[in-house]
Amino acid sequence: MLVDSHCHIHNKGYFELAPDEILQHAHKNGVDKCIVIGTDPKDSEVACKFALQHKEVWWTYGYHPNDYDGNKAKLESDLKKAKNNVLKSEKLVAIGEIGLDYHFDGYNRDWQAYLLENMLQIAQDMQLPVSFHIRDAFDDFWPIFDNFHLPTSVLHSYSDSEENLEKGIAKGFFFGVNGLSTFAQIPHPPLERIILETDAPFLTPKPFRGTINKPGYVKNIADWAAEYYQVAFDQVAAITTANVEKLFKI
Repeated sequence: MLVDSHCHIHNKGYFELAPDEILQHAHKNGVDKCIVIGTDPKDSEVACKFALQHKEVWWTYGYHPNDYDGNKAKLESDLKKAKNNVLKSEKLVAIGEIGLDYHFDGYNRDWQAYLLENMLQIAQDMQLPVSFHIRDAFDDFWPIFDNFHLPTSVLHSYSDSEENLEKGIAKGFFFGVNGLSTFAQIPHPPLERIILETDAPFLTPKPFRGTINKPGYVKNIADWAAEYYQVAFDQVAAITTANVEKLFKI
């Protein structure tokens, strides 16, 4: 059994297939569970509804750093509404994706830090793990992270330095491994610390580059991992699935 620990199949605008067809494709490829990831308050509500409609799907409440415009009053209102409503829903397994992203021009460090701190407070209060999106921003991330007491969490789509990989290992993180690993030169964590993900519809693995990603392609990422770590496919499946089940309690 395989699990896609990070995908966006609840957002119908990304896919040429209906959600049920995407899940059928996943099942045919041995992917029996999926976690759909919220990227802002509205999207998180959609993720929640989608998970409640599918027994093999769970969801997260998130707010991507690139989607926040610095409006503190609106953020406060959105989070208050969420605490009184959607955050009480079933099948919520994490807060995320949240974090810091300095990759593109025009980012605002203060806005992103403020958003991250507010989201981490929710995760700490609820004692939920976090799916972190950190890109070109680990120097600012570590001090913020260290101010909170969180359950074991995951660095989604890790592709940073060996130094930050070692820091993440020391701090107990799991690492999201996806299609990037099949075509990019990036550091790789120990097998016992990875969980598999697609980030569908993004980051499609080989040999499907140039097409829309799907949860069923976790199988191809597991194939890559078996070759890279020089272990049997079934061992990759067993370890990564156990890690997801431990991390998200699904």
